[in-house]
Amino acid sequence: MPRVKKAIIPAAGLGTRFLPATKTVPKEMLTIVDAPIILYVVEEAVKAGIEDIILIAGRGKHAIEDFFDTSYELEDKLAKDGKEKLLERVTRIRDSANIISIRQKQAMGLGHAVLCGLPIVGKEPFAVLLGDEITMGFHGEPNVTSQLVSSFEETGTSTISVMKVEDKDVSKYGIAEIEEKSTGFFKVTSLVEKPKASETNSRWALPGRYVFDNAIMDILQNAKPTLNGEIQLTDSMKVLCAQHGLNAMTFTAQRFDAGDKLGYLQANIELALQSPELNQELKSYILSLAEKLK
Repeated sequence: MPRVKKAIIPAAGLGTRFLPATKTVPKEMLTIVDAPIILYVVEEAVKAGIEDIILIAGRGKHAIEDFFDTSYELEDKLAKDGKEKLLERVTRIRDSANIISIRQKQAMGLGHAVLCGLPIVGKEPFAVLLGDEITMGFHGEPNVTSQLVSSFEETGTSTISVMKVEDKDVSKYGIAEIEEKSTGFFKVTSLVEKPKASETNSRWALPGRYVFDNAIMDILQNAKPTLNGEIQLTDSMKVLCAQHGLNAMTFTAQRFDAGDKLGYLQANIELALQSPELNQELKSYILSLAEKLK
């Protein structure tokens, strides 16, 4: 079975769901504690053994490309700002993986963004990591992409991550209808994009981590726009499921939707608590605040 060496990271539109006035800063470049969101995502891919990182960027996303370029100006600024650790992280990524940028000329949905990576992916399997979703294993767990890569390389079947959501959140996600094969591991029987809670019995949502056999690219090439006039990745996954099979698995890592107001705040708090520099003072502040809120 071929190794998974490539990953596509689609970058979303300008601004954010919680900072609508921002017209020039991609949300993937917003900072979580001391590094932009996109760096956490790329680091996850590299830790999973990915060698080629394919950034799919639309209009106004130059800041993401520039961040990973060798740049005297950026490196000098980081050094002068005392951000040597961030500079070390960026340099480590440059030394560990190839960062390749492809322009998505039209915002035609996630499925179209993934298809834009075809010239680099070719006939190989690949991972997809959404650029505003962060997953972190704080207690030595393998990261989500690593788990998916291992599953694919063992079974030869495309594998996606899933998480349980409440009824009120079903319409925010693509939903997988599944049959359990073993604890935490499932066969996907169907998928539906952002249904009402009454339209499916499943509460297993897609949190933005996938590993695909290349067959998905053939399906995407023939896909038609559906919901919101966009080419939905979920629609092509449904076809993949019927024609080639599709597995799903849960994960133990923590996941933050950093494109959401609450998720962004939670990610900052949780990651700051892992920082030796911030842990004690932040913990004391949270405990004192909790007393005031009683």
